Amino acid sequence: MKVILKQSVPSLGKAGSLVKVNDGYARNFLIPKGLAIEADEKNIKLFEHEKTNILKKAAKEHKVAQDLAEVLSNETITIARKVGDQDKLFGSVSAKDIEAALKEKGYDVSRKMIVHEHGEHIRALGEYKVIIKLGHDVEAQIKLNVVGES
Repeated sequence: MKVILKQSVPSLGKAGSLVKVNDGYARNFLIPKGLAIEADEKNIKLFEHEKTNILKKAAKEHKVAQDLAEVLSNETITIARKVGDQDKLFGSVSAKDIEAALKEKGYDVSRKMIVHEHGEHIRALGEYKVIIKLGHDVEAQIKLNVVGES
């Protein structure tokens, strides 16, 4: 089945692309989620008219993501935790904690966007680099300092 993408889909293509996919994938996922429409003659003509608006919207969202990434790249977050012997944390620092710290600073970031190189949780004091995937192939890298609570 041929479909026209209304939004960029990482595994298929950018918004406005005409792609061929399996019927089930189109009917069960892409079309119900509003990511694509079926590519028949009527929709192709209608879509050519809307294509410029969709591309402008995608460019605007990409620009917003880039601006946010630029601001976030300069951020340093400090999270204090109780520590035991050998500077091991009681508990850990998770994506949920990082999300809460970012929300305190006024950034609307979901924990699903947060990726850090040490697996799911951070269990030791130190400085870490955390990557935030903002969508539209834009990522920001922030510094996270985990310090001992006094």
